[in-house]
Amino acid sequence: MSFTSNQGSLAVTDQLGRRVVVPFPPQRIVSLVPSQTELLFDLGLGKQIEGVTKFCIYPPEARYQATVIGGTKNFDFAKIAACRPDLVIGNKEENYQDGIAQLEGRYPVWMSDVADLAGALRMVKQVGLITNTARVADPMADAIAERFGALGPTAAPETAAYFIWRKPYMVAAAGTFIDDLLRRAGFANVFGALGRYPEITPEQLAAAAPRRILLSSEPYPFQEKHLAELRGICPAARVELVDGEMFSWYGSRLLHTAAYLSRLR
Repeated sequence: MSFTSNQGSLAVTDQLGRRVVVPFPPQRIVSLVPSQTELLFDLGLGKQIEGVTKFCIYPPEARYQATVIGGTKNFDFAKIAACRPDLVIGNKEENYQDGIAQLEGRYPVWMSDVADLAGALRMVKQVGLITNTARVADPMADAIAERFGALGPTAAPETAAYFIWRKPYMVAAAGTFIDDLLRRAGFANVFGALGRYPEITPEQLAAAAPRRILLSSEPYPFQEKHLAELRGICPAARVELVDGEMFSWYGSRLLHTAAYLSRLR
């Protein structure tokens, strides 16, 4: 990330390649992404967080000490205005383009774009830079990289399908952060040739015949009662519930992800 600084401001290039000038250090932050909200708190910025989404559940106090400004894809612009932010932090995938465009006209908006672990590590360090917490963010990113490095490759990747939705069935495929973590966990995504989050039919699943079927806890809340449904389609597969936050949250939660993935092997 390139940047230049002047007295009281910092010009940076975000992960979408946009030049953003932010007050430095920012004092009133609105976070539009749950995993990045958790990161900001873990960087010691709790007092500067003025607004979060209704999905920002970590840390638990986030939604009580900050204003809830709606969801990740339906902002309450009046509540954001009342926060008087000098920095808004969002994400390309999790937020909606029209809403971000409207915010850009009024506030400095820094956007992340995370499709793999390398992008997540850059995001952590860049957020540390723009919030004057690099002394915490840089060692955090280094620790995450070290823990993932210790995972090492598996001798023979096991075929898997990762479900994010039901009715219709939807899975994580190529170009997603989840797909990158599946590979690092030792899985070969049977739908890796498809793009991002495709709908699939029971017939497609049966034909793909994954050895493992992983049912995520989010965004669809898969539960024990859904296991039999998938076993009926792929009787030979091992079907199990997995923690969706460990597969899709790309902030400070990654400090714990490598250990979680190693237990799935």
